[in-house]
Amino acid sequence: MKRIGLVASLLVCLLGAVAVAVPYERQGVEQGDRETAGVLGEQGADGSLWWSMGLCLMALGVVSEKRPKKGRAKAGKSDANSQDVEQDTVEKAKRYQEAAEQGDVEAQYNLGMCYVAGQGVEQSYEEAAKWFRVAAEQGYAKAQTGLGVCYAHGKGVRQSDKEMVKWFRAAAEQGYAEAQSNLGVCYTNGKGVKQSYEEALKWIRKAAEQGVARAQNNLGWCYANGEGVEQSDEEAVKWFRAAAEQGFAEAQNNLAWCYANGEGVNRSSKEAVKWYRKSAEQGNAWAQNSLGECYLYGRGVKHSYTEAAKWFRAAAEQGFAEAQYKLGERYLSGQGVERSAEEAVKWIRKAAEQGEVEAQCHLGMCYAEGKGVEQSYEESVRWYRAAAEQGDVEAQFLIAMCYAEGKGVEQSDEEAEKWYRKVAEQGSALAQYCLGELYFNGKGVKQSYEEAVKWYRAAAEQGFPEVQYKLARCYAEGKGVEQSDEEAAKWYRTAAKQGFAEAQYNLGLCYAEGKGVERSNKTAKVWMEKAARQYVEEAIAWLKSRPRRRSR
Repeated sequence: MKRIGLVASLLVCLLGAVAVAVPYERQGVEQGDRETAGVLGEQGADGSLWWSMGLCLMALGVVSEKRPKKGRAKAGKSDANSQDVEQDTVEKAKRYQEAAEQGDVEAQYNLGMCYVAGQGVEQSYEEAAKWFRVAAEQGYAKAQTGLGVCYAHGKGVRQSDKEMVKWFRAAAEQGYAEAQSNLGVCYTNGKGVKQSYEEALKWIRKAAEQGVARAQNNLGWCYANGEGVEQSDEEAVKWFRAAAEQGFAEAQNNLAWCYANGEGVNRSSKEAVKWYRKSAEQGNAWAQNSLGECYLYGRGVKHSYTEAAKWFRAAAEQGFAEAQYKLGERYLSGQGVERSAEEAVKWIRKAAEQGEVEAQCHLGMCYAEGKGVEQSYEESVRWYRAAAEQGDVEAQFLIAMCYAEGKGVEQSDEEAEKWYRKVAEQGSALAQYCLGELYFNGKGVKQSYEEAVKWYRAAAEQGFPEVQYKLARCYAEGKGVEQSDEEAAKWYRTAAKQGFAEAQYNLGLCYAEGKGVERSNKTAKVWMEKAARQYVEEAIAWLKSRPRRRSR
């Protein structure tokens, strides 16, 4: 059950901004002051890693929960409040310092947290790590976890995955839930330990069963993908829901995905929208993009281009490539936003530069057509190639055409053949036809009617009428196949029924001359009339040449 839409925090915890989860995010949230938590987070020096430590400060009372409100305040009052808060944190830091120097492990830990956030003391990761170590060596689990985080990111100490795991394990073995969650992440990613989904699951489950939302989400991910445990969509949903109901945004997004796709629950677009919205309103870019899609296609919500564009923009402004591309598309079509080719290219380019393959191909088209940018076949080819090298079939076909026509690159039938073949082998009827044409005419390859027919047939069997007509001609003329009027008539008929004018005319001739079919002037006339209505001159001439029945 691998899927892009299913975001698992355990995959990124050690690799990106979220880093290793610090033990106090859940406690901070349980205080019920999300706004305060967010403000504290902005003071961190290293993204959300230290954001979580900011939450810890609040939860432990190191920082006052009274924060100056944003916006204009009465003269003098805001400054006074700020001074009171600052004085309060300085006093608390002093008290922690005194108690820490007397061996109080909790004070040592709290003093370390003050140094992390620069609350009441000058910010210093070195001092933070120092006091975490003092408390950690006395067995204080929170400090052991904090020291593990320092080693994870090289904050105040030399980065060391081995030391990180050592301290996470020390705290985890004492039953400290957040450390258990972090240790599980280490096993998942093979950071500081040999990679093991079984060990990861063991520690993640311990944390999940203690109510750590992040661990519950990760455990759901393990069940969804069958990693370390027998795959079970139902169990995945159970744990996603447990975390989602605690307000964990990633789990809300994952639960929404399950509802949208009917994985582990009955499919419900309305439930999907409900959970996508909860996650999106917390700023989860995946959910914002998905909610935009729901509005775009009217899934579980009333169709609205305006709302779709709104949510695509929210995700796009966070750098979410897929949403950037979709926002660009809205600008091209004027759906929910004022039409603007320039704005479209701006957002499509952002997505393309992140490697979004569809955006790269579309940006190439914009350059080819001069839409929103100065026309340039050279730039067009550059972006086609970027997408083509990622395996995008449409881009591969377009770059083949560029080589065939010499647009943006030096004309080369050999290069055209190379790219047409890549696409043809993936089942594209149009590329199969083009490759057949190269073989038929001996361009870029050794001329071969047999190879031409092989590729014509592959495309014809997919219902491509122009190629069905070409294949019929090969049978009629005995090129690459044994001559057969019956097979020729068969393929003319197949193309003619799809409205292909030349095939209608030739099928009419078959009936008129009795080639491959029983002769019938009446049926010949039917097909000639169809072709004539599409202005096939030969069909018009044939009809004019027929003697008219005299009326009595």
